[in-house]
Amino acid sequence: MNMGRVITIGIAAFVGLIGTLTLFGSFYTVDQGQRGVLLTNGAFTSIAEPGLHFKAPFFQSVVKLSTQQQTTYWGFKDTRDVMQAYSKDQQAADMRVSVTYHVSPDQVEDVYAQYGSLEVLEERTVARTAPQTIKTVFGQYDAVSVIQSRNKFNSEVSRAVIEAVRGPIVVDSVQIENIDFSDAYEQAVEARMTAQVEVQKQEQTLQQEKIKADIAVTQAKGRADSVKAEADAEAYKVKAEGEAQAEAIQARAAALGSNPTLVELTKAERWDGKLPTSMLPSGTVPFLEVGRP
Repeated sequence: MNMGRVITIGIAAFVGLIGTLTLFGSFYTVDQGQRGVLLTNGAFTSIAEPGLHFKAPFFQSVVKLSTQQQTTYWGFKDTRDVMQAYSKDQQAADMRVSVTYHVSPDQVEDVYAQYGSLEVLEERTVARTAPQTIKTVFGQYDAVSVIQSRNKFNSEVSRAVIEAVRGPIVVDSVQIENIDFSDAYEQAVEARMTAQVEVQKQEQTLQQEKIKADIAVTQAKGRADSVKAEADAEAYKVKAEGEAQAEAIQARAAALGSNPTLVELTKAERWDGKLPTSMLPSGTVPFLEVGRP
């Protein structure tokens, strides 16, 4: 094979390679959940939506940015340094925090123009603002209230971080995954809670005893009222009987006064017809009177 033919084959292979690279370099795809930043000689040209696209080889390039949710962490293993904060009563706590955010599709151009990548965007917005904001809100609670009002604390932290972060970014949520106080403080809290439980137990016992005493008083009062009612009824009965007897006596006296022979008639009605077996010398035979001549 002569030298000319070798050169010809080499040139043809080179042209074929260039053609292949050019052909494949003219196509690119953007996945769903991404946006492509099309650059011409480094200058912004347009935003490419998800799908298959063409570009001029060698002169144009594409930088892809995700519009899906991203999450950054503090205090987790193999993540950023532990986020330590102090409560209103000067109790130190290590917190595990996560912040979830995303880039709106209509802000992709600003993200690339100002930050170049999501990593830089996160570092300059979320990472600089969120920790200090969370510590500020945490400092408004004492250690006990931040535990007792966990939902309220989380809501205030999330709202504060969303309002504080500035830039072409949308903060979706902030989660306080855990709050870890010192062992000494947790032991003190446990002892205090145990004492409170004991106090509540004693208060319940006292309340039960008070209820029992009230029941006993009520029962005694009921019995007393019952006895009084019975006594009142008996007194009323005696009084009524006495008044009836008095009226009967009064009526009998009035009858005797108007008819003296009624006494003798009553005697006769009650006599059984038998004479007494013994008589006093000065006595007389009952119901027997000496006849008149």
